[in-house]
Amino acid sequence: MRVLVIGSGGREHVLVWKLRQSPKVETVLCAPGNGGISLDARCVPVETADAGGIVGLVRRERIDLVIVGPEGPLAAGIVNRLEAEGIRVLGPTREAAQLESSKVFSKDFMARHGIPTARYTIYQDPQIAEAYLRSPEAEYPIVVKADGLAAGKGVVVARDADEACDAVRRIMVDREFGSAGNWIIVEECLKGIEASYIVFTDGRTVLPAAAARDHKAVSDGDQGPNTGGMGTYSCDDILGPALEREVLKKVIQPVIDGMRAEGYPFKGILYAGLMLTERGPRVLEFNVRMGDPECQVILPRLRSDFAELCAAVCDGRLADYKADWSPDAAVCVVLASGGYPGPYVKGKRITGLEMAAEDPRVSVFHAGTRREGDALVTDGGRVLGVTALDRDLAGAIMLAYEGVNKIHFEGMHYRRDIGAKGLKPGA
Repeated sequence: MRVLVIGSGGREHVLVWKLRQSPKVETVLCAPGNGGISLDARCVPVETADAGGIVGLVRRERIDLVIVGPEGPLAAGIVNRLEAEGIRVLGPTREAAQLESSKVFSKDFMARHGIPTARYTIYQDPQIAEAYLRSPEAEYPIVVKADGLAAGKGVVVARDADEACDAVRRIMVDREFGSAGNWIIVEECLKGIEASYIVFTDGRTVLPAAAARDHKAVSDGDQGPNTGGMGTYSCDDILGPALEREVLKKVIQPVIDGMRAEGYPFKGILYAGLMLTERGPRVLEFNVRMGDPECQVILPRLRSDFAELCAAVCDGRLADYKADWSPDAAVCVVLASGGYPGPYVKGKRITGLEMAAEDPRVSVFHAGTRREGDALVTDGGRVLGVTALDRDLAGAIMLAYEGVNKIHFEGMHYRRDIGAKGLKPGA
């Protein structure tokens, strides 16, 4: 099998790394890839938004399977284009991808199908939104969300009216996230424990992946602005069997059945960002692809053949695939450029990568790197993800940070509490 992975981040490095473990995979290409991915796959300089270039690449290289990593190409309809060309591709169509590309679509879809989520109101006029946010009806803290794609940064949890109105102006007036700010959603702030629940589906059968928990805020203790994700962990007790059954019954299956009923069958990877509240699980958002950095802790726990899994999803035979998940815990710590999630400088030399990966239980996945001769340098906000597996969460945390301590680049920063919530019952 010849496989093409589309994307250039840490998630895509994990996808490439996992595919290379399959005896059924002959060749792995990545478009456009990054400095670290180039060590594990042949990187091709075709950008993710270049649908014509991707189709041409697939034809030239006789690709058997395409796996789309990031949300942008999915929202733009790359799956529609590839399927029209008769190419097998893992990912939802443009129409099904609205679950992520439009929070307005997603919230209204959940309302239509009785999927539990936060109470919400939609606004197209910033002045009307601000009037509500300064009214006695608004309960704080409150959440303000950009409608469209914003690289995980279009959500603000506001403590008071001033913060909320500032978020409205940034999203809708200053257009900090471009056209994603045409609409906003204002919703109640749910209280509880967050969890990331990801499943593979061929449109009918659902195969759950190992659950994970992300750390969005830039600083320890969930302080500071949101990022694309500063780290994550995965272990079997994040949900537990009873809660997992409830999520499958009340969230996942209604999405699959509802999308099919509305004429947008969902095939690929569905990610439910959950808040586990006292009233039960509530959906914060849906993503239509593997999370980043959740991918960095989920796929390392998959012991069965990932290429076979992807093919089973594409071919509508997921019911025949048997998944084997490791009972080990996994932790990923993201190393970021100085200034991230704000402005940052690229081109800082990275050292210590070989030392960090000397332990076979530790892997270093590249997100924002490029090659300069024989050296690797920073080329993004999130630069690396150091992932470790061990028998329990405490051991995985220790191994991950031992790997982190061997890596250096100027301005490097990271959270020092990734996974700590999992060590505290009920946290």
